[in-house]
Amino acid sequence: ATLLKVLNEILTLLHPIIPFITEEIYGQCCALTGKDSESLMTQAYPEIENDLISTEAEEEVQWLQTFILGIRQIRGEMNIPPSKPLPCFVQNINDSDQHCLNTHSQVLNSLAKLENISQLNANDEAPESATALVGEMKVLIPLAGLIDKEQEAARLNKEIEKLNKQRAQFAGKLNNEKFVSGAPEAVVNKEKEKLASVENSIADLSTQLEKIAKL
Repeated sequence: ATLLKVLNEILTLLHPIIPFITEEIYGQCCALTGKDSESLMTQAYPEIENDLISTEAEEEVQWLQTFILGIRQIRGEMNIPPSKPLPCFVQNINDSDQHCLNTHSQVLNSLAKLENISQLNANDEAPESATALVGEMKVLIPLAGLIDKEQEAARLNKEIEKLNKQRAQFAGKLNNEKFVSGAPEAVVNKEKEKLASVENSIADLSTQLEKIAKL
């Protein structure tokens, strides 16, 4: 029943673009459900049901996408085969990160092709690693046997350059007296948080760059 409901709504959405085939499929769906086979063009267009929208689910999917993309970028830039399972460490974990790790570890292991995901405390010394960021959480892929020193240094420098541009943008806003005095306090505080987050990320990546230089 759920599949037919979803299919019927998809057919209704597509009907203005491909009317004939959607009308045919809709008629077959009506036959399956025993519903009178009215023309699809007479059906009400689907409306958004705001109570079914889950902000938490959207944020978790975004978190998963960022995590998996970070691993895949490391693979691509370091020429690591997509099929090669990798060990992974995570550090600087907040409550939201912990929830996502607990809930979606199997998805991460499967889609990012990881051997395992090990957690490090904030004060633990991490192995020399390629680093991706998910918010302020660090995703670490150990470099032993994987790293091309020059490529990894170039990747980190490129990421730092991008973050420096963001930092200049946020700092420019906060140094603009007209913006600071005219914008709501919540907006100004949000820009300050963005600036602090970017500066923390730059510091983390700079530390990784120093480690690479010592290899």
